[in-house]
Amino acid sequence: MDDHGAAHSILTDFAPMFGAALFFVLLFRKFGLGATLGFLVAGVMVGPSVLGLVGDAATKLAIAELGIVLLLFVVGLELSPARLWRMKRDIFGFGLLQVVLCGIAIILLVQFSTSFSIAAAIALGLPLALSSTAQVLPMLQSAGRLATPSGERAFSTLLFQDISIVPLITIIAALSRNPTDANGPPGWLLVLYTLLAVAGLVLAGRYLLRPLFRLIGNLGEREMFVFAGLFTVIASAALMQALGLSTALGAFVAGVMLADSPYRHQLEADIDPFRTILLGLFFLAVGMMLDLGAIAERPIFVVGMAMALVATKTAVITMLAKLFGMAWKPALAMGLLLSQGGEFAFVLFAQAQSALLIEPEAASIFGAIVTLSMATTPFLMMFASRFRTEAVRTPTGLEAPKHDGATAIVVGYGRFGQSAAQMLIGQGLSVTLIDRNPETIEIAGDFGMKVYYGDGTRLDLLRLAGAADAQLILFCLDGKQFTVEALGHVREAFPHAGIFLRVFDRRAVVELGSAPVDGMVREVLESGIDMARLALRHVGVDDGEIERTELEYRTMDTRRLARQVEAQDIYAGRDDMFSQTRQKRLRKAAAKEAGV
Repeated sequence: MDDHGAAHSILTDFAPMFGAALFFVLLFRKFGLGATLGFLVAGVMVGPSVLGLVGDAATKLAIAELGIVLLLFVVGLELSPARLWRMKRDIFGFGLLQVVLCGIAIILLVQFSTSFSIAAAIALGLPLALSSTAQVLPMLQSAGRLATPSGERAFSTLLFQDISIVPLITIIAALSRNPTDANGPPGWLLVLYTLLAVAGLVLAGRYLLRPLFRLIGNLGEREMFVFAGLFTVIASAALMQALGLSTALGAFVAGVMLADSPYRHQLEADIDPFRTILLGLFFLAVGMMLDLGAIAERPIFVVGMAMALVATKTAVITMLAKLFGMAWKPALAMGLLLSQGGEFAFVLFAQAQSALLIEPEAASIFGAIVTLSMATTPFLMMFASRFRTEAVRTPTGLEAPKHDGATAIVVGYGRFGQSAAQMLIGQGLSVTLIDRNPETIEIAGDFGMKVYYGDGTRLDLLRLAGAADAQLILFCLDGKQFTVEALGHVREAFPHAGIFLRVFDRRAVVELGSAPVDGMVREVLESGIDMARLALRHVGVDDGEIERTELEYRTMDTRRLARQVEAQDIYAGRDDMFSQTRQKRLRKAAAKEAGV
């Protein structure tokens, strides 16, 4: 096919795919069923099993698997050493036991309900132990439950599941019946390759990537951040693939090595749109590959196995949560939340099929089981809501959230933001600091302050930094960074946060007077008053007179500013000012009244 024909084929394939996705995702969202199911159903509809509008699902799936790679990169970005250490019990204790116990239970379930070999049962059972990160995390976020103990434990479990795909792929490779796999390198050599590759990626991150991002930050080239982020993910995954290792591992390590860098939030914000699009394409391709004919031959088995999967995982996770000290009602709610199969099952089923452990028909049937189990999750969560006894944290109190989101976000860590942040930290608040100046970030690091790089005026970056759960958002930026409309978008996106704005002068206050913020501070007002107090004291004015003059000035200034905002005119309220002429007039009036 020539270039024109290839381009025509891509357009004729992707137009119906994206059109169907748009329709079904909006429809499923409207009924509270989530985007993942919408993508899967859209893929089924345009695929060969129904309308046959699009073909070659395998090629599209291979491309869309980059979405899984990007998802692992984003997961790695969440794993800063401090957070990993704080959550170690839930990640490596609860998460590990969940995967192992659920895996064993489901392997036994598959073994006793089918005629598959033990190797095939392992290849099918272990993937089914994983839950859907792409489905569960958005549900927790939209319900505001990531800040609760059970929400954080669910997140920790999903995190370990995402990490565990690497050893699960290794297990399936070890069971492979494919002669090509048998001729591959021995296990000890793969382990050595893995260790060397991870060490190389860590060194590259420290000595190459961080200086690269610092250079891009100094140049102010935001578009290059997107290219650099994608390059980091793709190059890491390509290195692993060249060594015969998991591309997911490469992406994950790339994320971890940048998790503690000041560029984490900016990278996550830039990568996230690509991850979302490619994950959607991944689920579309999975839906296209479902063999409805094979499923129609055994509908009772598919429905029954999906119900057994949900029941088994719910029981195991509930009992495990009880052992980890949770009350039985939130433990049951957590079991129901994580009871479905996950998106990584499709990846592992493809691996098992390539390893000649299962037939394509089995992959289609168990893919349908995963899909059906996902469809039950929204309904199970509605049922589970009656079992929740813990309150969702609201951003009105002073208690800091236990998750990685901050109680306060300070955007701009210059001379103004430093003072504001110090006061908040001194009161014990958990503060996330964001700035765009790499030099400021490095100097702050010398003083033990962690400042993230990024454009804190962007809603997506604020959301990734934890603004949805923050009590306070302080914009301590130089110059005119906002409009009334932009601040309205911030208020709409984060309605529970107190929003405070540093403004350059009273003209800025007049321009932003109708903005939905909780307070504006002119950056030099207080310092000007402080200097005047010192000067008056130096020339002998007593403290009582200084206090009276300050109070009078503040009263007049507040009144004048209100009139200026109301009139949208900087010249309004000119009579509410101290002036030489006014003061002479007042002195003459006072002298006349005193009879002098």
